[in-house]
Amino acid sequence: METKDKIGYIVSGGLKESFRARLTVSVQDVQEGAFVVMENGTWRYYGLVTDIQLGATDPRFADEQTEERFPAHLAKALHGQTLYTNIEILPALMQDIGPDLASPEYKLWRAENPEDPNPIPVKTVPPHHTPVSLAKPEHIAGIYGDPDKDGNFVIGYTREQGHPVCINLEKFVQRSSGVFGATGTGKSFLTRLVLAGLMKYDRAAVLVLDMHNEYGYDDKASDTKINVKGLKTLFRSKVRVVGLGAGATIREAPTDFNLEISTGDITTADIETLTRELNLKETTPTTLNALFGSFKNEWFARFKAMNRLEVTVEDEKGKMKKEPHPDSVAAWANENGVNVMAAEALYEKLGRLFDKSYIVEKPAADSVKEIINSLENGHHVVLSFGEHESDLDYLLVSNLLTRKIRKVWEDKTNQFRSQKKAEPRPLIIVVEEAHKLLNREMAAQTTFATIARELRKYYVTLLIVDQRPSQIYDEVMSQLGTRISGWLGDDLDIQAVLSGLSGRDSLRGMLARLQPKEEVLLLGWGVPMPLPVRSRRYDESFWKEMGGGKKSREENLKELGF
Repeated sequence: METKDKIGYIVSGGLKESFRARLTVSVQDVQEGAFVVMENGTWRYYGLVTDIQLGATDPRFADEQTEERFPAHLAKALHGQTLYTNIEILPALMQDIGPDLASPEYKLWRAENPEDPNPIPVKTVPPHHTPVSLAKPEHIAGIYGDPDKDGNFVIGYTREQGHPVCINLEKFVQRSSGVFGATGTGKSFLTRLVLAGLMKYDRAAVLVLDMHNEYGYDDKASDTKINVKGLKTLFRSKVRVVGLGAGATIREAPTDFNLEISTGDITTADIETLTRELNLKETTPTTLNALFGSFKNEWFARFKAMNRLEVTVEDEKGKMKKEPHPDSVAAWANENGVNVMAAEALYEKLGRLFDKSYIVEKPAADSVKEIINSLENGHHVVLSFGEHESDLDYLLVSNLLTRKIRKVWEDKTNQFRSQKKAEPRPLIIVVEEAHKLLNREMAAQTTFATIARELRKYYVTLLIVDQRPSQIYDEVMSQLGTRISGWLGDDLDIQAVLSGLSGRDSLRGMLARLQPKEEVLLLGWGVPMPLPVRSRRYDESFWKEMGGGKKSREENLKELGF
């Protein structure tokens, strides 16, 4: 499809509202979300079509079907004079293209940044009748980056003409980010695309908390039943797949090594994060503190070793009576001034953890340390939960592991800054079902909220993947830089994804009207301006490119049906 030089001209608008333009082409040639350019000789404005409206010089001309009353040539001429179409354009950026600079502020900025061609936020408006055109490839590349430049990853293509749209991975890894979309919109495929780009770029380590065993090894698409390559297949030795528990296999394939958790690594705070999942009582923190006071880091193993038995003894008067067994929960509680019923209730609740095969007193190896060493030394890690797919497993293991990782990266960053040691390798932690860990109730207790809020300065960020962004704590959502969202049907979810962004009222309808699959809206700090795109397909041609090949523009357009 060829780019049209001009599709209309500006007729009204302002900085606090959208620009409005009169179309000079068929309304069928322009879609909501189209990336348009407006040039007046001094400034080039970039914007997004957010609405298309039919109008008439007089309502009677719109009501009367003149094509049935007049010959075709007369009806067409009359329509051209009386009926029209306007588009609303959300202004996003402006760029100096002429010899005369518009403001002293811009003169100063240009003097300080003589080689920087980047556009700036819109500060003024184009004059009446400024031509409006669909963006050309060089415009897209000027805003989102040259696809051939290292670090620019093609995430998709413009919907009208198939021009490649990039995300800058160096900027992407600097802040936490999110991939959102309703169930069935292809979030997992989109996440695989992004992760493959990050691994190909290889400027940051990636830890994937793979709750449903989707990312490491090959899989089959649930709808098409076509084989889908895993990240291990694509990047081989650069990716280490870790199974949870001794002897774990993932899709009948062996893992690089397995993760076992030492009972000594489980803190009382880890248990408190499971309050909702285990239905713990308000007395739990008191009981946990008493356990730690009695046994320190051995508290979990010692508590697990207790029982709830009674023994029959003879009292001073020779009568037989029952007392708690010396190794029982009740005996410990009585000795330490803890409510017996509260202690026994906690023991019963923790029974779900006592039975977990991946929690052992003496692991065969320090697999937590091995995961951290792998991430430090240039590998990416996919932690697959195997048969341990319950929310309880996910909450406990992910929080414990990231707590330890956070400590290591904080120490390495402090050593880098104070002792001039090696700079830490940036780390991205991928969290599926993020609302289970980052909802309002859990956010204050887990390590993840701290990472989202504070750990950017320690080289650690999150990539959260979720179908219900409205359930994620708003303080965490506000920290997200790049947001890549597929179709969302719930108004609260749409509102959450757009929170904190300018023009969100205009973008709300656009997000709700995305195609259920293979269309996404790019948003947030990590992209220069919002844009709906056709996402790339996670297919043979993409896998070939990740292996070193490069698709031609013709292949890309053919893939998208242009």
